Amino acid sequence: MASTAKAAGAPRLAELHLLARRCGVALVAAGMRLACAESCTGGLIAASCTGVAGSSAWFEGAFVTYQLAAKSRVLGVSELTLQRWGAVSEPTAREMVIGALNHCDAEIAVSVTGIAGPTGGDIIHPLGTVWFAWALRVPDGVRVVQTARHEFTGARNSIRRAAVATALQGVLSVLSPV
Repeated sequence: MASTAKAAGAPRLAELHLLARRCGVALVAAGMRLACAESCTGGLIAASCTGVAGSSAWFEGAFVTYQLAAKSRVLGVSELTLQRWGAVSEPTAREMVIGALNHCDAEIAVSVTGIAGPTGGDIIHPLGTVWFAWALRVPDGVRVVQTARHEFTGARNSIRRAAVATALQGVLSVLSPV
């Protein structure tokens, strides 16, 4: 799934807080806890979640793996994946979300990896390209249930906030059939 979204009208931090609160309500109702693996958002998903009072009931933690070596060392992203596909790719987002669930007790996770700028990007992965993956813990392991590629436009912080909103909206989407 790929889409282009304008980040210039990206959510404000207060709006991310409300979205995180909605996730918390849905997670508690489902009896689940959330973990995240972040790269270009740099911990902003975790900050949005932990900014909600009582989030310890539904938010387990986050892995902020900005550099390639950290993605590999902390989350177990294959060096072959990183060499072949790069950090900003669906395979990397998939391995990040699986790694997050493999290294914690949460039942659901989201990963985010992309190029927020102000520099970077190329023809294949322009500035604002962000890959997402969402996964659930299932009885026989971890199942990636959804991935998405978005191309946001705007300044660095707008792209990061838009990515956080997309990540949290994806959590709500994955939880809706649960």
